[in-house]
Amino acid sequence: MTASSDIQKAAAILESGGLVAFPTETVYGLGADAENPEAIAKIYAVKGRPTDHPLIVHLAPEAGVDYWAREIPAEAKHLIGAFWPGPLTLILKRAAHIPAAVAGGQDTIGLRCPSHPVAQALLREFKQGKGGVAAPSANKFGHVSPTNAQHVRDEFDEDPRIGVVLDGGRSEVGIESTILDLSRIDTHGPVLLRPGRISAEDIEKVVGRLPAMPDSTAPRASGTLDSHYAPRTPVAVVQATDLRKVLRKFMMAGRLVAVISHSLPTLQDALAQAVMPATPENYAHELYAALRDLDDVRADLILVEAPPSGSSWEGVNDRLRRAAHDEGRRIEMLLESGS
Repeated sequence: MTASSDIQKAAAILESGGLVAFPTETVYGLGADAENPEAIAKIYAVKGRPTDHPLIVHLAPEAGVDYWAREIPAEAKHLIGAFWPGPLTLILKRAAHIPAAVAGGQDTIGLRCPSHPVAQALLREFKQGKGGVAAPSANKFGHVSPTNAQHVRDEFDEDPRIGVVLDGGRSEVGIESTILDLSRIDTHGPVLLRPGRISAEDIEKVVGRLPAMPDSTAPRASGTLDSHYAPRTPVAVVQATDLRKVLRKFMMAGRLVAVISHSLPTLQDALAQAVMPATPENYAHELYAALRDLDDVRADLILVEAPPSGSSWEGVNDRLRRAAHDEGRRIEMLLESGS
């Protein structure tokens, strides 16, 4: 686990323009000084991330949001009071002195205050708690996010450009933060750009209205591309009633299949199987580790039993939908190549 000397070392690396990986309650992040365009460029280079894909700035609990955002609507203040520190990112109008690079060139900025004690210690040490750390997930762009320090090391293979990996144990939430756009509150109201642990109904209880779904003019935000959170192995999501039938088809075609399920018992035809918890919070906690573990068994496909629907499962279903993007074509190709 992380010692205070490690925190001090990591803060010094950030202040010198370097990169560090650190834990949050959602996933591990790859951090740089959010006000240093050269340092921000290193994040994009190490991850292989498009430079127009914005980053989220992480703040200490005592940091002033008004330094980063030029407009803070009343709804933002209410949500900060209700959910910070915690897994909620707010999209606000970016202050003019904050580099556009951290926002992918947009006039908005994503801000959040993580609750993980190691993240908070780092943010308080960095620039005496007055700085911001830009940090996407600590993985190659589009891949499965890391939920422990070893995932980060495995992902980057001891890349020397990452000065230190702080170990804070396993991430509690397990999927990325909810992202809520408040930058167009007067014209569009609150808009849910990415679901997470904090649900649309949770937000409605605070601001008095259910957030809208993304529209064509919504700001770009982290982790919202059609294909994202994907292991090397193709992923397909199928209903429980169809899973055995699809698994049998692949077996007859000579394909190796790993399975993620939450209601089905052990499936004899599966190369490997991860049985997930039945609650959305615990399922989310285990999801990325399960995808990484099954990726390592070198199956031809990871079949996922579709989780339940409903607001509390929205974050899990969003991540699986993006991981399984274009799944119909993948299934067809695998079956054809095995016939």
